[in-house]
Amino acid sequence: MSNLRIVRFVVATALTVEAFCVKGQDLEPRNYANIPVGLNFLIAGYGHTAGGVATDSALPIQDVQVEVHSAVLAYVRSLDVFGKSAKVDVVLPYASAFGSATAIGEFREREVSGLADPRFHFAVNLYGAPALSLKDFENYQQDTIVGANLEVTVPGGQYESSQVLNLGTNRWSVKPELGISKRLGPLTLELAGGVRFYTDNEDFFGGKIREQAPVYSVQGHLIYHFAHGIWAAADATFYTGGQTTVDGLTRNNRLENSRVGATLALPVNRYNSVKLYYSTGVSGLAGSDFDTTGIAWQYRFGEGL
Repeated sequence: MSNLRIVRFVVATALTVEAFCVKGQDLEPRNYANIPVGLNFLIAGYGHTAGGVATDSALPIQDVQVEVHSAVLAYVRSLDVFGKSAKVDVVLPYASAFGSATAIGEFREREVSGLADPRFHFAVNLYGAPALSLKDFENYQQDTIVGANLEVTVPGGQYESSQVLNLGTNRWSVKPELGISKRLGPLTLELAGGVRFYTDNEDFFGGKIREQAPVYSVQGHLIYHFAHGIWAAADATFYTGGQTTVDGLTRNNRLENSRVGATLALPVNRYNSVKLYYSTGVSGLAGSDFDTTGIAWQYRFGEGL
């Protein structure tokens, strides 16, 4: 293999594989909170992610940097599922990304914009969160909630197997998760654990087959509720696994990473609210040295509002 082909391959391995592991490790407080049935939510958001990407120590590659500007449109609908509160949502992300690295003494970079992989969620609260109308919800007081969540990502994002940096992953992923939420006065404690499974990318960088082991994750949130619907959360997550194999060759890129963050929600009026969030890597074997900041605007409408 020529030096140029080696450069292209190791940069592709670093950037295409690792740059967007952040997408699958979102810190999302109040994911199991009870909400009235029949409400709709439209969400528009912006996020910025930047930092270094750790790579296989056996690869001749250094100084991998990635910066991503992302925009998100989402729709959420609350449901009654056999008397339990539930919700479905669809997330459509658009992103602009820049990546660079030095491989075998040669500097390489790429900039790309387009759609990232869409995501779909279905969540149902199995215990402690009955399905209630907006009127009946006024008398509801949370104690302990146990719920389940299923996320599916669809290979609909921009993807070119000949390029070293892509926004899409050219594969499906499925993440089941179980969570518990406990209210203690103005405080709410949340804990959730899940595992993400991946299909193979059969057209990875020039027609290779890329496999990835499941990623196991746990996240916790400490949420404080202020007056007038304002709340703030301290967030943390740990995830492990995810080792990849390309054409039968296993890479030394198993994840064992932790991140912390904070979230602040500010109601504007009965229909609108704003959420601010930030997270940063604390430790990790691969792909965790990045910071994420963002803002989201939420508009709610539906029966009874």
